[in-house]
Amino acid sequence: MTLPFIDLPVAAELRGCRLCADRFALTATTHAPRPVVWFAPGARVLVASQAPGMRAHLSGKPFTDASGQRLRAWMGVDEKTFYDRSRIAIVPMGFCFPGYDARGSDLPPPALCAATWRARVLEELQPRVTLLIGGHAIRWHLGLRGVTAAVAGWRDHAPRVFPLPHPSWRNTAWLKRNPWFEAELVPELRRTLAEVL
Repeated sequence: MTLPFIDLPVAAELRGCRLCADRFALTATTHAPRPVVWFAPGARVLVASQAPGMRAHLSGKPFTDASGQRLRAWMGVDEKTFYDRSRIAIVPMGFCFPGYDARGSDLPPPALCAATWRARVLEELQPRVTLLIGGHAIRWHLGLRGVTAAVAGWRDHAPRVFPLPHPSWRNTAWLKRNPWFEAELVPELRRTLAEVL
């Protein structure tokens, strides 16, 4: 059952954030800020992601691409469950699409975003399980630098925290080199989330 959506005061304030307007205007995409805010009180699972991509920037909805499909498959949840803010909070390290560089690669989330908003948002949430998606989230939450080492050491943090690689197609080669991820971590992640959700 989907509960009625309750907005938090910090969410309304965050939606109006324009701190990075000048920075984004200088990127190859020359876009304006559009924070993608997707969380509500009571969410049992926190997806600590990197930053919205261009599709999420345009739609205002996180993970509306192939990486979202892969992440939902890893989690063992359908789209309806994934986008139910009362169950799953999606809180990126940067709430806005950071833009592309001159070569067309994603820019990293600006550190200013996490420094300004992250603690305030997390203070409002009490998740039972946290998924750390990619290096930026792993570094901020665990203080660990290497994604592969952090993900390989998942048992040190589970079942409360699961460090994960980014589900981008760019990591397909990583998944092939590390078959233990889908053979060992993913089944445990699905079991944990099935119990919590």
